[in-house]
Amino acid sequence: MIIRTLKTTNSKDYSKEAINALEKVMQPSNISERAGWTHFYVVEDNDTIIGCGAIGPYWGSETESSLFTIFVLPEYQGKGIGRKIIETLERDEYFLRAKRVEVPASITAVNFYRKLGYDYKNGVDRPDEEQIYRLEKFRF
Repeated sequence: MIIRTLKTTNSKDYSKEAINALEKVMQPSNISERAGWTHFYVVEDNDTIIGCGAIGPYWGSETESSLFTIFVLPEYQGKGIGRKIIETLERDEYFLRAKRVEVPASITAVNFYRKLGYDYKNGVDRPDEEQIYRLEKFRF
C-alpha cells in the first residue's frame, strides 16, 4: 500500500531515483520495526489496508512527539481518510503528552498538514536536503 502510494501519488513531486530510495526504506520489515517503537494505526476497507499512520516520541523525548508513515491509497485520497488518521493520531497518548509534535512532510503532503494546523518548523518554508518539509504543531 505504501509503495503503491509512493509510486502513484508522490512520484508527481519526486524523481524516480528518490522514489526508488524511499521504496527501499518502506519495506515491510522496516515498517514492522517502526511499529515496535510507535503507535501504528491502519485503516481498512473490506479487509484491505487503505491507509496508515504512526506517532511516537521525537528522538526519545517525553515532551515532544513525531508523526510518521502517513499514507492513503491513491483511490481513497480526498475522501477524508487522511484527516481521520491525523485525528486518531492526535488522540493518542504520545500526542496528548507532547508540547510539540513534528511531522516530516513530503512535498506532496505539505499543504494537507498545513490545513490541519501544522506550520513550518522555525519558519523554514522550503524542503531540506532530504526533500522533506519539517512541520510542527504546538499544543501549549
